[in-house]
Amino acid sequence: MITSSIISSIATVGLLLGVASGGATTQMPHKQMQPTEQTGEFHRIDQPLWLKGAVTAGGLGLIGLELWWFLVSKPKSRKATTEGGIQEVTVTVDGGYEPSQIVVQAGQPVRLNFDRKDPSSCLEEVRFPDFQIAQELPLNQVTAIEFTPDQPGRYEFTCGMNMFRGVVEAQRHSFGQKA
Repeated sequence: MITSSIISSIATVGLLLGVASGGATTQMPHKQMQPTEQTGEFHRIDQPLWLKGAVTAGGLGLIGLELWWFLVSKPKSRKATTEGGIQEVTVTVDGGYEPSQIVVQAGQPVRLNFDRKDPSSCLEEVRFPDFQIAQELPLNQVTAIEFTPDQPGRYEFTCGMNMFRGVVEAQRHSFGQKA
């Protein structure tokens, strides 16, 4: 949802800049559009002040978006709930993994229920290299994957093409306890 709104915002800014620059070209008098003698020197083309401001604002907006994306945004994290001695989390597979960071307790069995809603071929499979697991994820079905992280640490999982990633963070102590 957030990704589609970001992409549509970028497309809107690009469309507005394209329309604005096209409008400036069509407003040029015919005398200015005649071929000029090539001197090899740089010719300054005057643009309206509002167009300069719009291009500057668009560029600053894109820079701000990049900074937010790489420095501020965090992957969504969820702690597993324990039921019957098994830690369990449902992971929605739709344009990536949601949540993409899962916190569990080391030494206890984990069951991740992958609910695949995305038909793209990249997400047909999920891999846990540390546990030698590669599992097909049928579309519109929930597939359970079980493993036990014996040691604390970060265990990465990826799609079949290694493009989408998530991580299981196994912590030493149970939730709420301090080291």
